[in-house]
Amino acid sequence: MTSPVVNRRQAMGAGAGALAVALAACAGDSGPVRRLRLATGPEGGPYNAFGQALAQAVAAGGRRIEIVPVSTAASVNNLRKLDEGSVELALAMADVAQDAALGRESFPRPTAVTALARVYVNYTHLLVPADGPVHSVKDLAGRPVAAGAAGSGVRVVAERVLRAAGLNGAPAATADERQLGLAASVSALREGSVAALFWSGGVPTPALSELAGELPLRFLPLDAYVGALRERYAPVYTAVTLPAGVYGLTEPVGTIGVGNYLLARADVPQDTVRELLQVVFERWRDLLREVTAGARLEPRFAISTGEVPLHAGAVAYYRSVYG
Repeated sequence: MTSPVVNRRQAMGAGAGALAVALAACAGDSGPVRRLRLATGPEGGPYNAFGQALAQAVAAGGRRIEIVPVSTAASVNNLRKLDEGSVELALAMADVAQDAALGRESFPRPTAVTALARVYVNYTHLLVPADGPVHSVKDLAGRPVAAGAAGSGVRVVAERVLRAAGLNGAPAATADERQLGLAASVSALREGSVAALFWSGGVPTPALSELAGELPLRFLPLDAYVGALRERYAPVYTAVTLPAGVYGLTEPVGTIGVGNYLLARADVPQDTVRELLQVVFERWRDLLREVTAGARLEPRFAISTGEVPLHAGAVAYYRSVYG
């Protein structure tokens, strides 16, 4: 029996011609519709928008699959749901997915998770009122910080940045982390009940664009922490830039990038995965339109899933693409 988990080198192997024929045959078959539950994120967030767009794209294509988006707290929560079998598909940030695959931090044991694609990159945002006293991460010592909802990937990256900045020692030298989702974080920063807001998402994030139109903001640079994060957690973290013009920025701001993966249980059938990826690559512009600006989805980018192995159905799809 063929293992459903295959690495990226195997994905580039031979056999493309036979697989292309198999894909064409699958597309023409009739049969029962397979229902796939997709763990996304909170309503109004980018994962939820991606999930809804994917469900619509699959439905419009007359495929033998149905995508049912499930609202969640996002990455950590999604991996747990995938592991317990309450969903078949999930979206998650690369750092959290790697933790799940390796069985560390939020995950007491390795999770049998497989990747279908790296779909886009999250940009880590750390914003404060422009007229406030916070000019660097270290200035958050002793101050309340909106650090992401429980079970979210934002919470993971925020904790790691604060740890890298040394804000995890004595109480006076520790940031007061508040577990708040995006909507609650925006309200808290607007009202002044937190000094800073962490967010990890596409650019621009509409809720932050709206806030920037109401309140002068300062976006703190985070790229100085990329090296420390990569040393400890491997290259799931990269240096990226919030471009000038977005959120009213007059100059670029360096920050931390984290990929987002579309994931599946290993027991999802290979032909189902191949059919789903056909939709993803045919309709990627529609899927990313409400999530992040200027992003592209290409196979060479999509197979870069680090410690998370590719599902065998994904391997079959990428072989057909590469020829």
